[in-house]
Amino acid sequence: MLILGIDPGTATTGYGLVETLVESSGKQFQLIEYGCIVTPKEMEMPMRLFSIQKDLHKLLKQYKPDCVSIEQLFFGVNSRTAMTVGQARGVVLSTVASYRIPIFEYQGLHVKHTITGSGKADKKEIQKYVMKYLGKRKLAKPKNGYIDDAADALAVAICHYIKVTQLTDVSNVKKVSISRNTKVGKSKPKPKPNVKARP
Repeated sequence: MLILGIDPGTATTGYGLVETLVESSGKQFQLIEYGCIVTPKEMEMPMRLFSIQKDLHKLLKQYKPDCVSIEQLFFGVNSRTAMTVGQARGVVLSTVASYRIPIFEYQGLHVKHTITGSGKADKKEIQKYVMKYLGKRKLAKPKNGYIDDAADALAVAICHYIKVTQLTDVSNVKKVSISRNTKVGKSKPKPKPNVKARP
């Protein structure tokens, strides 16, 4: 399974691609790619959002992930930041949905707890555990943006696989799209139970 994790933001959108491996290999994940989509602050907002969409299209076409895992919006930040992050999230969700790729959302605190065991983990701790899962001693700084954003995106991707394989607590798993083979906006009717009438 190829999972694309995304940490959305208008200035910097982190992304990370991991592939799950068979247990016999001794590793759970293979790191495929990570980095950041960066938009300049002097650019007008509509063009910044378009830039995110354009670069995300390239990623989806190139790697064709099986699913996308994205961090939910945290409302503890100020309203202006929340609004810009929300706009970036909207672009990401819309772009991914156009490819009929399943999307899953996770709260930031839930990702931290799943990856590190603590919902209060800082950026350094997240990077440490991400590297441990990936079997890496170091993650190089991406060409654009910051390693923090890319590592957060990788953490969201890893979190998704852990949750769907454990299946111990799916209350925090929010699926927001449907499979590639299903038309958006339409659902298949549920089959009627086959109940035989009593004589």
